[in-house]
This record gives sequence, structure tokens and C-alpha cells, in this order.
Amino acid sequence: MPEGFTPAARRMLVKADPTLGALMKQVGPFSMKVNSIQSPFLALAESIVYQQLTGKAAATIFGRVCERVGKGRRFTPEAVLAHPVEGLREAGLSGAKTAALRDLAAKALEGEVPTLARAKRMSDAELVEHLTKVRGIGQWTVEMLLMFRLGRPDVLPVDDYGVRKGFMRTYGLDEMPRPKELLAYGERWRPWRSVASWYMWRALELDKPVGSGGGRA
Repeated sequence: MPEGFTPAARRMLVKADPTLGALMKQVGPFSMKVNSIQSPFLALAESIVYQQLTGKAAATIFGRVCERVGKGRRFTPEAVLAHPVEGLREAGLSGAKTAALRDLAAKALEGEVPTLARAKRMSDAELVEHLTKVRGIGQWTVEMLLMFRLGRPDVLPVDDYGVRKGFMRTYGLDEMPRPKELLAYGERWRPWRSVASWYMWRALELDKPVGSGGGRA
């Protein structure tokens, strides 16, 4: 989970937003898992392959790509660009994903995709700016990287359907908030917006809304 989310931080969130506090009480302890990565390049390569596929199918294709490109060695940008396009297609990648993976590799060599050590020194905004220059990588993909691979504590994916739907249920709204509305409301959750987002996803698993009224900023 994001580093530093202590009982004191939890109390701060509850005080800042009692409705969120009620949701947190109903869901239970915050237990978001952060899966560490070898590099942003490898994590984004996996994200490209997984787009619009079920987990099992995507895992199979990604395994084939790694086997073909890495050949028992490291999966690197140089190896991706050196591998024939036809070989990537034969592994199961579409033309668009092949182009995106090659662009990711090129951007990594140009320095747009940072190493893990450099990424840890960069702000969330800097990472979004750099990584969304890669073909096929949008802000949502980078936000998921920030939350679930780098453990950043203050990310609010306002375009995420689940977060918006969970917000609607939690605050008893008749419709989902627009991204700008969610962004404005979420200011009270700083610097723990990743935590609040996780609870919005969990709200979808509940039988009924936990809060009522007053969700809009």
C-alpha cells in the first residue's frame, strides 16, 4: 500500500470527509496491493499487451512476446526494436499494439520513458507528461502505473468508470459525477487520493450506497 498511510492519515481522511469515513468503516481496512516493477518500460509493455484482452489471453501473449524478444535474456528496448515486426505479430500482437510496443521502446531509448530509479525521483505530473507521449499510452494507464506499481499515494483517476460509479453510490447521487466535478471534490482527500479512489472501487462491491446526499463540490 502507499507508504505513510498511518492511522493518523486515516483519521485525517475521515475528518475531511465523513461520508468517505462511513464507507471506509463499512469496507474495512485499506489493503491495496502494490506490485513492484523492474522498470516502467516493462510495466508499460505489459499494459500495452493487456489492453482490451482478458487476463488469461493477455498473459499468454505477453509470455510469447517476452520469450521471442528476450530469448532467455532481459526484455529490453533494444531487443524489442531489433526483433522483426513479423515476429511480434506472430506472437499474437495486433498491428496497433506492435506499433505501440515499438514506439515505447524507441521512447525509452530517447529518455522519455525513465528508468525505475529516475521514475522514483519524478513527480506524478512529470511521469504523466513523459509517458503519455508513447503511442497507445493514455493518462489512465499511467495513473494505474502510479498507483499499483509505484505506490503513489495521491492519484485520482477521474476518468475511471469504477471510481465515478463508486462515488455516485457512496454519495447517493442520481448520476455519475463529471471528471471535473470529481477532481474538485477530491481536493479534500489530498494527499491520500489513491486511498479514496481504492475505496470508491470497493463501494461497487457493496449491496447498497453507504452515504447520502451532498457529494458535489
